Amino acid sequence: MKLHKVALYLTAASLAAPVVAQDASIATDTKAADSSEQAIVVTGSRIKRDPNDSALPLTVISNEELAREGISSPEQLISYLSTNGSGPDNLASNSDVVTGAQRGTNGLSAANLRGQGSGSTLVLLNGRRVAAHGLSGAAVDVNQIPFAAIERVEVLKDGASAIYGTDAIGGVMNFITKTDYQGIGLSGLVDITSRADSAIYRIGGIAGYGDLDNDGFNIMAAASYRWNTGLRGRDRAFVNGQQPDRGLSIDTRGVPFATVFPINPTSSGANYAPTGTLLGATTTTNSTYLPTLVFPGTTTRADGGVNLLDMPGGAGCETMDGGLPYDDALWNNTGARWACAWDTGRAAMLQQPIETFTYFGRGVARFMDDHEISLEVTGSSATSAKRFSNAQVSSNNTTTQAFYPLNALTASTYNYVYNTLLAQFPAIAANYGKPIGFRWRCIECGPREYKTDSETFRAALGIEGPISDSWDYRAGASYAESETSSVLGTGYYYRDTVNGVPGLIPLLSTGVLNPFLRPGEAQTPAALAALAAASAEGETLYGGRYKVLQLDYSVSGSLFELPGGTVQAALGIDYRRETYEFNGSAAAAATAPVIFLAAFDNVNALTPKHRDIKAAYAEILFPIVDTLEVTTAVRLDDYSDFGSTVNPKISAKFRPADWLMFRGSYNTGFRAPAFNQIYNGATISPYSGSDLVDPVRCPSLTPSSTASSPCFRIRPDIITRGNRDLQPETSEQMSLGVVFEPSANFSASVDWWKIDINDNIQLPTLLQIVRYSADLGDLIIRDASNNITFLDQAWQNMGARRTQGLEVTLRAGVDALGGRVAAGMDGTYLLKKKEKVTASAPYQDQIGIFTFTGDLGIRWKHNAFLSWSNDEWNVSLSQIFRLGYKNGALPGIANGTVTRPGYNKRVSDYVTYNLSAGWNATEKMRLTLGIKNIFDTDPPFAITYDGNTGAGGSWEPRVADPRGRSFTIAAEVNF
Repeated sequence: MKLHKVALYLTAASLAAPVVAQDASIATDTKAADSSEQAIVVTGSRIKRDPNDSALPLTVISNEELAREGISSPEQLISYLSTNGSGPDNLASNSDVVTGAQRGTNGLSAANLRGQGSGSTLVLLNGRRVAAHGLSGAAVDVNQIPFAAIERVEVLKDGASAIYGTDAIGGVMNFITKTDYQGIGLSGLVDITSRADSAIYRIGGIAGYGDLDNDGFNIMAAASYRWNTGLRGRDRAFVNGQQPDRGLSIDTRGVPFATVFPINPTSSGANYAPTGTLLGATTTTNSTYLPTLVFPGTTTRADGGVNLLDMPGGAGCETMDGGLPYDDALWNNTGARWACAWDTGRAAMLQQPIETFTYFGRGVARFMDDHEISLEVTGSSATSAKRFSNAQVSSNNTTTQAFYPLNALTASTYNYVYNTLLAQFPAIAANYGKPIGFRWRCIECGPREYKTDSETFRAALGIEGPISDSWDYRAGASYAESETSSVLGTGYYYRDTVNGVPGLIPLLSTGVLNPFLRPGEAQTPAALAALAAASAEGETLYGGRYKVLQLDYSVSGSLFELPGGTVQAALGIDYRRETYEFNGSAAAAATAPVIFLAAFDNVNALTPKHRDIKAAYAEILFPIVDTLEVTTAVRLDDYSDFGSTVNPKISAKFRPADWLMFRGSYNTGFRAPAFNQIYNGATISPYSGSDLVDPVRCPSLTPSSTASSPCFRIRPDIITRGNRDLQPETSEQMSLGVVFEPSANFSASVDWWKIDINDNIQLPTLLQIVRYSADLGDLIIRDASNNITFLDQAWQNMGARRTQGLEVTLRAGVDALGGRVAAGMDGTYLLKKKEKVTASAPYQDQIGIFTFTGDLGIRWKHNAFLSWSNDEWNVSLSQIFRLGYKNGALPGIANGTVTRPGYNKRVSDYVTYNLSAGWNATEKMRLTLGIKNIFDTDPPFAITYDGNTGAGGSWEPRVADPRGRSFTIAAEVNF
């Protein structure tokens, strides 16, 4: 049995029940953080100092605020931070079909401070690293943090590469646990919506024994269990992909009643329809489609698919569950005017079901009066289920032999389809008896599902104490690992016959499964039994493991006196070994039966790859005069795979008066590419979108649906891969701020910050490859006829990014109404966010502009609150505000070929209000009731549908919460 599993079971067994958060003296901003003058080590520095008087923009969040907002997980906490970006870093953003950088994010929730990406935010637990997610190998899954043991969260909104090394470009989140807990605490939380669905539950417990000051030791253990129930798109009315007047329609033509397509013979050896299909040509020498297969009364070829339900006299696409009429104008695809679509967004999960168990154990002992030795053991076990749209089967002549035949079993259905088509396309009479090519959504297959198990383990040994009257030491060793594995759930089937059992394609090509069931009809019991027999549920998809071994040693103390006080210094060294491995699946081996549509990543399988980082750093605090303090730091990192880098930092604070302080910093940063960005193999996948053209033949880059046009859309295969030549990205950062505190009842701060990134590590979008083909032409692969056959979407060091913003904090309070009335706001305003794809390309503004991937760059975000409290009660009202942004647009609107009266060029602001009330029922018991999203505000309408992947739809999970109004009840008891 693995060591971390043993620790998990022992910790769970040691607890009679769950945890209660201790009352914390640290509030939501550093000025109110701690009234004591005791110096401590705060995030972003190795020198002990008063956290109330720091030059660093540090926000400290206590358990009190977490309880007030009904926050039950680190993922929820991150979503509330105004300084966190709006990227695809939560479970809802990764709940559908994903490509590129989002592959391997099953079950992952990550921090993304200042919108620099999850790989540029350093996540710490008690000041030391935790392992990155086992699948992604790039970002930390914050839900592995033992929330039951957390005392506070320190968020450093500043670069810290000079102190911590790589990853600390956007900032640092340091989760700090309790250290000297005594007694037993129990807690529980229920969060359920007003629709009585998508519930969230959490129970926890903590137990501790021994007073560190009096007994010389303390032992504590905590555990928490949290589970979410699922929420599917069809359960929310705002998830609606058919809003054509507003510019939204779905592109997929795979629907429960199959759409008929013309499939033609090929000249290659792989030819599943050697004499053509019902709507196709008869030989390879014929024109692409039957010349007379045109819509009646027009010259427009019906080459985009024909659905009988949408033909003249048809029952209508809406008669199918989830069926929609296809909007050929919005998709600039006139050949599909008689097709139907299907709302894929209603099949995806808006809240993934996930169960997470975390545990934490810590023992600390004092020896030789004032030295301490501690051992921490923490870990987690999580199971998530990502469910999304049912499988779509598309006939083709080279890889998918799914054609509906004419035989005794199918004659009735075949003749119905043939006669209906014949009435509009008389030319097909000559093709009677040929198989029917189609595109079909297999509702009977069930939604596709990935089940992901993630386990983490971390052990940290620390020792610290004085060297002399003025110098201390701190040493530690830690080991952390994250192991994650995904298996196939429902919705996946063997493609071909396996051990005599027909797979999905044989069931269709023999007619056992009927893709042309009319509304009210159902598959036969024999067909359903045969389908169940072909299931591939339980087969391994992929798995990975990330490990971090770290050793560190530092000393800190006083050097000499200056007019402003004592010069203090910290010196340290550390060593880190990072190891990443990615496992493929035996089910994807070349000799294994093919599983239809399974996104196997065997090509990315990695034997363990290692990276050693040796570092030395120094930090010195100079109190020049009483009003001016300057801190300098420098760190040398030596990477075994990228050489050495030196990153300095200088920060200063100037306090000309007790009520006024100016602060600023300058530093550089360095981020090495993740292992999978370097070593991933080449994955080839077809492109299904309608927005790409050949940039040589079509300089305007405006797609056309006319086959003879030089701007006719192209659909090359896409190669996604790592890049062995990838180099680190570098950063330069600075900030200037002012803190204004005219009285104990009011404080305000404004910090301007700037982050310049060079040699961006990024996956170019397909549109970028085409648009900047002059510089990225080597990523475009052509055949002998100069046609584009592949786009090579490899990780690149591309261009540069420039980001600037303002962070605003306001706090006010007054004694009134028999208690304390307080108000506050934390906001982030983006001044600049722009990127250039290549060195010679112009910068492109990214503030408030929709993109399918990455950070949205919301211009303004804030959280505000108004509260009243006394010794027994507290009531709080909070507002969460996210400014609107430029909406997405489907090809017809984007190209200016169509207008729709209800199309909103901007997505509306997203504003929600939360209310909570807490009651200290006894000295040992506290109850909290809350309402999230009081007015049940839906996410604003946003066009997010991606015609390539079939994901997205009518709302933006990077910004909004889909659950709506919910009610929370939390109870805490201490013994």
